[in-house]
Amino acid sequence: MSLVLPHGGTLVNRIVEPSAAQAALKEAASLPSLTLSPREQFDLEMIAIGAFSPLAGFMRNADFQSVCKDMRLANGTVWPIPVILSPPNDQAEQIQLDSRIALKDSRGRVLALMNVEEKYRHDKELEIPNVYRTQDDAHPGVALVRKQGDACLAGTLDVIQANYEPEFPEYRLPPAATRQAFAAHGWTTVAAFQTRNPIHRSHEYLTKCALEMTDGLLIHPLVGETKSDDIPANVRMQCYKTLIDGYYNKNRTMLTVMPLAMRYAGPREAILHALIRKNYGCTHFIVGRDHAGVGNYYGTYDAQKIFDQFDVPRDIGVTILKFEHTAWCKACAAVVSPKTCPHGPDQKVAPSGTKVREMLKTGQRPPTEFSRPEVADILIKWAQSA
Repeated sequence: MSLVLPHGGTLVNRIVEPSAAQAALKEAASLPSLTLSPREQFDLEMIAIGAFSPLAGFMRNADFQSVCKDMRLANGTVWPIPVILSPPNDQAEQIQLDSRIALKDSRGRVLALMNVEEKYRHDKELEIPNVYRTQDDAHPGVALVRKQGDACLAGTLDVIQANYEPEFPEYRLPPAATRQAFAAHGWTTVAAFQTRNPIHRSHEYLTKCALEMTDGLLIHPLVGETKSDDIPANVRMQCYKTLIDGYYNKNRTMLTVMPLAMRYAGPREAILHALIRKNYGCTHFIVGRDHAGVGNYYGTYDAQKIFDQFDVPRDIGVTILKFEHTAWCKACAAVVSPKTCPHGPDQKVAPSGTKVREMLKTGQRPPTEFSRPEVADILIKWAQSA
């Protein structure tokens, strides 16, 4: 039995061959250039390695409009969030249609060449309420879109170097490599767990439930751009590695990272995360409480309910594992959910995030029913030095 097909049927690869890279760099020296924002740079990397398959470049207007309105590309393929290049207005004004441009990082290094196939108005009043379900500038995704330019440039990419200083290079496997690893393990079913936080006992429970149903588990933390108050990626990686070393079957568990910038778009982002993991070769995807949410903008289980709008086997192509809120129950002496436990909230060990951070800063471990002590010690060290 073979692995699941990539979204759209073919795994995209926009990285030029080494033999062509030097010629492309030489060409870039004579081309107009744009400096990408952090999000755009991560999006470029995701396009380059095929994680955003079937996208081969930044979106055209027809795709942008269709995605915002209907969560589908213009050809009908499901895609929930725009992936656009929207530079500052003064830079965009200098770029001509049908020109060829160089895309650079913040240090002026050439990342890719792009043929400018389309230039169109960035319709923020269409994008913001549809994608984020709010127009509140306090929402981090809304605020970022407001800061973007008023025009979008579209075109396919020839990527020379997606990232000159990638974090965790030994764990930064592109989709083609994870697929090879799954095949080498003999896994035909793989569950993916998306996270931008350390894994606590409830998360551990969800991932192990998923592993009972599949051949393998991919713990796949996001290491792209996040909010300033999120726990840094290097601290989180220490937590993941420590937890896997002590509490997971290493023959059934993989840890790799994903270079994606968070949108905090809740339900729509849950769909994006599922499609991306399909490209990485996963057949199952865990969606828990308030997936990819922020603040109180989304309902507790909105990120699960949105999948009901689709024919999931045909449109999404992965099995969605929907888990309810879980916590340690003192009476049951186990991690439970409302499906499995009859006891009230007075029996649950589920301190608030604020309470946990206060404990960490004062050097106190959260209850072992909430967090493994080894993980807590890593977080204490970080919290007291932050």
